[in-house]
Amino acid sequence: YQRRVHGDFNMFSRKLGKKILSSVLAMGGLGLIGANMFHQQNLLVEAQPVNNEPRRDPWARSKNGDKIKNPEKIMLISGNANKPLAEGIAKHLGSTLANSVVGKFSDGEVNIQIKENIRGKDVYIIQPTCPPVNDNLMELLLLISTARRASAKEVTAVIPYYGYARQDRKMASRVPISAADVARLLETVGVDRIIAMDLHCGQIQGFFSPRVPADNLDGSAVLLEYITENKTLFSDPNNIVVVSPDAGGVYRAKKFQERLIGRGFNGSGLAMIIKQRKAASQIERMDLVGTVDGKDCIMIDDIIDTAGTVCEAAKELKGKGAKKVYVFASHGLFSGDAFKKIAASQIDKMIVTNSIPLKQGTVPEKITQLDVSTLLAETIRRISQKESLSNMFDQFQSVSYTHLRAHETSLHLVCRLLLEKKKQIQ
Repeated sequence: YQRRVHGDFNMFSRKLGKKILSSVLAMGGLGLIGANMFHQQNLLVEAQPVNNEPRRDPWARSKNGDKIKNPEKIMLISGNANKPLAEGIAKHLGSTLANSVVGKFSDGEVNIQIKENIRGKDVYIIQPTCPPVNDNLMELLLLISTARRASAKEVTAVIPYYGYARQDRKMASRVPISAADVARLLETVGVDRIIAMDLHCGQIQGFFSPRVPADNLDGSAVLLEYITENKTLFSDPNNIVVVSPDAGGVYRAKKFQERLIGRGFNGSGLAMIIKQRKAASQIERMDLVGTVDGKDCIMIDDIIDTAGTVCEAAKELKGKGAKKVYVFASHGLFSGDAFKKIAASQIDKMIVTNSIPLKQGTVPEKITQLDVSTLLAETIRRISQKESLSNMFDQFQSVSYTHLRAHETSLHLVCRLLLEKKKQIQ
């Protein structure tokens, strides 16, 4: 009897020990998760540069127009898509555009002739494939082919706006993936490198083979400088919300919010608009996820086409109590009656870059165009001089994005915002 009691006691002790151990482990796990969440929440606000000395401006050389090293080995060529931007890039590099003819024959065919010797040189062809897309794309293809046939050492295509980028996957049966097909065309005519800015989808870089590196520059760095220099735009610089106009742009908005916090806008929040479309460029319904009441909103997007989405989004934000609505987009196409929509909308200011020249016509006062020629010139300078491109953006990256991405992907961000929306409804 004593042996049985002793055995039961031992069994009870083992079970109790296991339960206590599992409870301790569970509490420890919860503690680690809580600590990690707390660390992640406060990482942006508390992150400060180790060195308190003022940072050197990585764009200083191009801003000052310093001459690029070995200018005799570099040749800058421009098509007709955006000559003013190409001239600005050449100016920031202390150089000039090559003498070339890019025109049309009487039957409409493209006429190309480079009137300078480019044998053994590094050629940079500056040509966004903006409307008219097919004409500008054909000019780019023939310029690359001409440079390759003229024995250029290396041919780099500088494409600030990559046409056909929105056709990056099959959304229905029997449709092309045009972004990939354009990449194939560029490779076929002999391009060695691609420089683009704010591609509609980052995976477009993967449409090029490993033989052709594709650099996707972040145009929002130019906007960040503009905002830092114009804090008076906002009612309260510490009461700003960065808004993504759709779920696909949440990561872009999150990254910009992080940079704002790194620049001292510590109260910056994040919100998202979920839209349901009837068809392309036709929106059936919009729902806001996040809080904008009494705040100034910065809506971040990559392309403004017909401006229908951003105008409706601005109306939704103002209806939810937003004080001001600013829109930033890297590429302003302004198709159709976009100018009229923007002028009549509740958008307070729209900021685009000059990756695409503004259409002829009455441009609304609400639209401001920022120059990205310095960004592109510094990129060309660093590639030519075999320098790092990532260092160009050091002044904008006050936190480790690698750490944040490991814990909070775009899907996590969307889920978190949806949970906040659910709490508001309850």
